Amino acid sequence: MDLLDNLDPALWWLVIGLAFAALELVVPGVYLIWLAAAALTTSALTFVLDLGIAVQVVNFVFLSLIIVYSAKRWLRDRPIESSDPMMNRRGDRLVGEQAVITVAIDGGEGRARLGDSEWIARGADQPVGTRVLIAAVKGPILEVVPLKSPEEAGDTLPPATAD
Repeated sequence: MDLLDNLDPALWWLVIGLAFAALELVVPGVYLIWLAAAALTTSALTFVLDLGIAVQVVNFVFLSLIIVYSAKRWLRDRPIESSDPMMNRRGDRLVGEQAVITVAIDGGEGRARLGDSEWIARGADQPVGTRVLIAAVKGPILEVVPLKSPEEAGDTLPPATAD
């Protein structure tokens, strides 16, 4: 135990800061890195100024509060924008796509083919083979609207047969 008693307090703060930084890699969220920065700054100040333990703890607490608050404000003013904001929202990616009615929409509900899969489609009544535009996705249900003109429809597809 003499080894632990003889360690410089600046080294303790360095170890604490590195531990927070390592935990930031493991624990989701961006909050431990600010505590790591406060601990590493406390380590540097303790090394240079030879602060007492009470001053070190107060310094760490105040630095933590200041750094966390500053980072929160800075990130609020400069949000991190994803290059693909709909990466994990497959349904939202489908909005604006075209589908083909495979089971006539009658009474507000039918089926539509999009790519290699069929979806439940809701919208205005449409016959089989009609191209529709996906307006919204609610779970496994496509909210569709008819295309307004032949130019919007693009290439025509033969009507799909209902199984």
